[in-house]
Amino acid sequence: MAGDVTGAVSVTSPSGPVLRERGITYVIWLTPLTDQPTPAVRTQGDQPPPRLVQKNKLFEPHVLAVRVGSVVDFPNRDPFFHNVFSLFDGKRFDLGLYEAGATRSVRFDRAGVCYIFCNIHSEMSAVIVVVDTPYFIVVSGRRAFRLANVPPGQYQLELWEEHCAPQTLKSLSRPVSVGPDTVPLASVHLQQSADAVTAHLNKYGQPYDPQVFSSPLYLQP
Repeated sequence: MAGDVTGAVSVTSPSGPVLRERGITYVIWLTPLTDQPTPAVRTQGDQPPPRLVQKNKLFEPHVLAVRVGSVVDFPNRDPFFHNVFSLFDGKRFDLGLYEAGATRSVRFDRAGVCYIFCNIHSEMSAVIVVVDTPYFIVVSGRRAFRLANVPPGQYQLELWEEHCAPQTLKSLSRPVSVGPDTVPLASVHLQQSADAVTAHLNKYGQPYDPQVFSSPLYLQP
């Protein structure tokens, strides 16, 4: 019989405790430690694929979690061109320049954290956390979390938050035993680091050219 895994997260920034939850987003997932049946990745026919929408020179949502094997759509809802790319662990890709109203897609075929940018607009960024398990949740704007209907078994709990250093996140990983009842966890404390998020370069490894942003070359006619 499946159970729920519940808990709460507290966050400390480099300047002290984070008292307001707004703006804090984290991902929690459970990786099975024993051989047990897990649901297959749903196909596009089962439900629409997850999306990272480009609108108002922003990615929405800023943080997305998907299972290995998922296809993510990147629709352009701005009235000008975008060029979405990632050079990080979860998936290296470059969607090239595409116009307003167009959508391009990427299959994420291995676990990892993908930092997503636009090669035209340096202010645009997002993160896709790719996990090799169906038991995951993205929590935004609140401290409490619940992973519902997890089959009984042994799992490794992992979590990710954009402003935490990798060694901090690794230290928070822990084994979890799930039974038929709710499994409450001890409070998880996230210590943010001032060095966790840094300025990024364009897809060529060069600084962004500020003149590109106002060039009519990228405006939709």
